[in-house]
Amino acid sequence: MVHRKIRIERTTPLLAEHEALGARLVPFGGWRMPLHYGSQIQEHHQVRWDAGMFDVSHMAIIDLEGSGAQTLLGRLLANDPARIRVPIDALYGCMLNSQGGVIDDLILYFCGIGRYRLVVNAATAERDLAWIRSHHTPGSALGIRPRRDLAMIAVQGPNARTKAIDRIPPDLRQESLGLKPFRAAQKGDWFVSRTGYTGEDGFEIVCPAAEAPALWQGLLEAGVAPCGLGARDTLRLEAGLNLCGQDMDETVSPLESRLAWTVAWTPADRDFIGRNALEAQWERGGLRHLVGLLLTGREVLRRHQKVLLFDSDEPVGEITSGGYAPTLQRSIALARVAPDIGEKCRVSIRGQAVPARIVKPPFVRNGKPLVEL
Repeated sequence: MVHRKIRIERTTPLLAEHEALGARLVPFGGWRMPLHYGSQIQEHHQVRWDAGMFDVSHMAIIDLEGSGAQTLLGRLLANDPARIRVPIDALYGCMLNSQGGVIDDLILYFCGIGRYRLVVNAATAERDLAWIRSHHTPGSALGIRPRRDLAMIAVQGPNARTKAIDRIPPDLRQESLGLKPFRAAQKGDWFVSRTGYTGEDGFEIVCPAAEAPALWQGLLEAGVAPCGLGARDTLRLEAGLNLCGQDMDETVSPLESRLAWTVAWTPADRDFIGRNALEAQWERGGLRHLVGLLLTGREVLRRHQKVLLFDSDEPVGEITSGGYAPTLQRSIALARVAPDIGEKCRVSIRGQAVPARIVKPPFVRNGKPLVEL
């Protein structure tokens, strides 16, 4: 008899709320998550034109506290945690392996002297935590604490902050309304940030897991529409934002992923993991780069399709993320291609070479198309 290992999918504190709304639940990164609540396209437009919310409790929150926190993070991240000095500033960056490949991209918050918060991707969370602990000096006073006692809801869209503010505890509202992008505010276990992953404004609201259902219901009553992973993916693609595991992974460096800006080269003596490999890549040159594609025909761009030169069948790259862009009503993609490809190319779709234009992401930001159609 063959015994097959059954993988148990984790569920967020909002499972009952998703089921009550008729969500289509699918496996994602070891979790059971809503793909949509009826219409992925409608959810996409809801975020672009009004306000939508996403259960992102599957993402992992890791708190670091102690005198060695900044030193450890300075070793682990290609971006420099010393750049954020005012509570509560946020920093986007990548953890790299020694070859310069991206283990994960994350957001780091500086919460006060010796206190930091990481928000990392669900699919890599356990590996990230093991990686962090493996570089932690045993016996030191630094505490590394995963916060699975918390839940997180992202509220996104032009009306998101207005509709969400009254659902935040009163003693946190004024500070939350005054937040600038990539800042956060905190009262106890409630934590409100303004980073986003959709190309729209909004809040990420962290609260105790037991209080998440009431927050979700309150947002529903305020007119915030529930949205699933499907809309989140088309929104982030239109915004030109990378998805870890697709647009970058442990075999690809930030320099080939439109993330060179997240690498802090100074101070020169900060020996972050992967630095030597990145410096060697930079000196060698000829790096592939991540570009945007806008299809001129009626087909749909998909991951792994080959990118060809415009005037020959020579392959010069591959699509990393692609799909239909509801805001543009066109097919778009991110693709990793050879340098000096030019302004036009073709994509191999079911044996046909379909013309496409190379554009600079983002495709859409704050509800407005940024590329010429």
